[in-house]
Amino acid sequence: MKILKVDHLGIAVNSIEEGKNFWSDILGLPLEGVETVEEQKVTTAFLPVGESEVELLESTSPDGPVAKYIEKKGQGIQHVAFRVDDIDAALAELKEKGVQLIDQVPRRGAGGGRIAFLHPKATGGVLVELCERPND
Repeated sequence: MKILKVDHLGIAVNSIEEGKNFWSDILGLPLEGVETVEEQKVTTAFLPVGESEVELLESTSPDGPVAKYIEKKGQGIQHVAFRVDDIDAALAELKEKGVQLIDQVPRRGAGGGRIAFLHPKATGGVLVELCERPND
């Protein structure tokens, strides 16, 4: 498995508009776009920082994973995402090493990427996302 870089930090927010006030209006990070991913019950907003991004995550449903996260832990960093060159090979390697996965196969993420999550029980308590972008 080849990790190319930290792709983004996922930050759970009650509202993208409120989150944007700090990340964009105060820090000056450009808001690159907002997208709703129905399958994940989330609206995302990406703010580029060099070769990585900050991803604001707003739940579209009270039973969505981001809403559950905020209910349990409050707003804040929800996950770290690593860009990989081949997500299928990365998942196969992790399975072979006995790493507990949330996603056995990749699913569609924001921006048309393919993503998969590793279980926090296997990573020392951190929700880790692997992503492969269409332009890779």
